[in-house]
Amino acid sequence: MNADSEPQTANSVNWYAYLPATARVLMGLVFLVTGLNGFLRFLPEPATMPEGAAAFAGALMKTGYMFSLISGTQLVVGVLLLVNRFVPLALVLIAPVVVNIIGFHLFLSPAEIGPGILVLVLEIYLVWEYRRSYGPMLAPRAHPYHHRPPSR
Repeated sequence: MNADSEPQTANSVNWYAYLPATARVLMGLVFLVTGLNGFLRFLPEPATMPEGAAAFAGALMKTGYMFSLISGTQLVVGVLLLVNRFVPLALVLIAPVVVNIIGFHLFLSPAEIGPGILVLVLEIYLVWEYRRSYGPMLAPRAHPYHHRPPSR
């Protein structure tokens, strides 16, 4: 019998079972840190930034609320992912932020896209792992909770 065909014993570990939790915690840490940084500014700012990227970041700051809203969303999502509560909701809340991270780096600052790709991969993987939670939300004909559909 070769190593690939050995049966699993009670002491063997299925490492794949830990993948969703590992991805969730990693993504939670990323958004906890970046969300906190939006308020506390403890991570170093980039020395130089392409002109378009600097203009975009400046516009977010000038609104007076958008940068705080994004940072607050990241912080809340990070906490939800880390404490393993409302994970499907957290993934939906952070999806527009992830799309904008990728768009920002694709069009304005492509040299630093690596962390954005990591977050995108984690988001896609976790949405896939929690896919059963999205079924009711994606129903083509949804009804309010107490509403009875008309009889036919």
